[in-house]
Amino acid sequence: QVHLVESGGGSVQAGGSLTLSCTASGYTYNTYSMAWFRQAPGKEREGVAGIDSSGITSYADSVRGRFTISRDVNKNTLYLQMNSLKPEDTGMYYCAAALESADHATTWYVFALEKFTYDYWGQGIQVTVSA
Repeated sequence: QVHLVESGGGSVQAGGSLTLSCTASGYTYNTYSMAWFRQAPGKEREGVAGIDSSGITSYADSVRGRFTISRDVNKNTLYLQMNSLKPEDTGMYYCAAALESADHATTWYVFALEKFTYDYWGQGIQVTVSA
């Protein structure tokens, strides 16, 4: 049973920083790609950043240069360091995981920030950025 639990959310003023964590259990962590998604009220869930088992990363244009995704295989933990936060970064942030397929090397980067790529999801954690 794959289980993902997010932590580290909260409220911060614009320009501030937060670090989200996602602790994973129930599977062989280093064979999975991981990602962070977010959903603002009334909007679709969107991909923010992804990382595969080799450490290749992908970022949405809206966060590139401000957010950094990383993973600690020994701790089975995924991180999202968020700097220079803006009010438009407000939303529920979700951790997601997907077992890497045989054609991962040729497909993952193209679909790294698409919801359909991921099979397992955390319950989400709120991030609120005030102006």
